[in-house]
Amino acid sequence: MRKVLVVEDSVTQRQMISELLKNSGLTVTVASNGVEALEKLQHYTPDIVVLDIVMPQMNGYEVCRRIKADKKTEHIPVVMCSSKGEEFDRYWGLKQGAAAYIAKPFQPTELIGTVKQLLRK
Repeated sequence: MRKVLVVEDSVTQRQMISELLKNSGLTVTVASNGVEALEKLQHYTPDIVVLDIVMPQMNGYEVCRRIKADKKTEHIPVVMCSSKGEEFDRYWGLKQGAAAYIAKPFQPTELIGTVKQLLRK
């Protein structure tokens, strides 16, 4: 079964995203901030990361840069999922190494479709 790491500081959003992904047949692990996500990535290798941008301690842009700078995790696709929906935010997220960028609020099919498409690559 394919594994997803969901990094989201909002409990409600984290639960909603996790349930959507679990219901589509994926195994989900969660982190409530960027620091926790990077700690989990030391011992856990997901097939994909769904990453919020606006979080305490370390924002999603920095987390994405660190994932892509580490030889152990650079191959893992990152989907940025954020309320920052401006074109510049999308551009900046992709520039940090994200494979996709989804603006909140999103349709469940958009998230699931994007994740499944990236897992097929």
